[in-house]
Amino acid sequence: MIAPRRFLPSISSLLALEAVDRLGSASAAAEELSLTQSAISRQLKVMEEQLGVALIQRTQMRLQLTPAAREYVETARTALHQLAQASLKLKANPTGGSLHLSILPAFGMHWLAPRLQDFARRHPEVTVNLSTRLQPFDFATDPFDAAFHFGQQDWTGVNYLRIMREDVLPVCAPDLAQNQAKDPDWLLTAPLLHLDTRPDAWERWFAAQGMTATGLRGMLFDQFSTMIQATIHGLGVALLPSYLVAQDLQSGRLVPAWDGPSVSLGDYYLVWPKGQTESAPLKSFRDWLRGQVADQPSM
Repeated sequence: MIAPRRFLPSISSLLALEAVDRLGSASAAAEELSLTQSAISRQLKVMEEQLGVALIQRTQMRLQLTPAAREYVETARTALHQLAQASLKLKANPTGGSLHLSILPAFGMHWLAPRLQDFARRHPEVTVNLSTRLQPFDFATDPFDAAFHFGQQDWTGVNYLRIMREDVLPVCAPDLAQNQAKDPDWLLTAPLLHLDTRPDAWERWFAAQGMTATGLRGMLFDQFSTMIQATIHGLGVALLPSYLVAQDLQSGRLVPAWDGPSVSLGDYYLVWPKGQTESAPLKSFRDWLRGQVADQPSM
């Protein structure tokens, strides 16, 4: 049951309070909200009278929220954000059935995107919205129904559906590999390229070869796409997922940096929050994804 109406301030008052807290003055809040300064003051006064609590400490220099109001506005800010996201979701699909997914850039482009047409054909009632996130986040504050996650089962408060193992191999431009020994020793002194979301990938790869390598240095990238291009242009050796570089290896733009087998450093998962009612679109997507996983080679 929703709380009694007397405990629910108007959206206008909440927006005014949030803006004053964030911007520090009624004039700045008024400019952002396209209101007059007196209108902002009125909204704050109405809220104080409605709740029976002082929210603002008024000084000659600026308006400041009381300590209790600052705590209150954090909750209000989250609620306003969620309401805005719900409105966008409603506008995007007024008949219902939206699914908001957080995706990893390379995985989303090369594995998920080619398969989404099949999902759309099977479930035309569902609108899928995609946004990129590189790190785990809080489902309570971010507007996602589910997310794709790489690594281990280390994301708390979520359910997991394993999708596939990721195998990585060291690759480089053909010129860089010329006259190099067909063993991994030469990589200890080679220019190595790194992904900032996997800072220990090379150390783990060397460990899988029975070698110890620490303090490895080299160029740092935030996405696989730019690291692949840097590798093609000869800037170093990169540790890349096999499914991302298959075409570049086939065309000769890249070559293996040694002849050994690929190594797995983690798996891809679909994750969704525990303790929340699952929407019909999420259930449809998860069931479809299980079918996609079952159809691919065992990994």
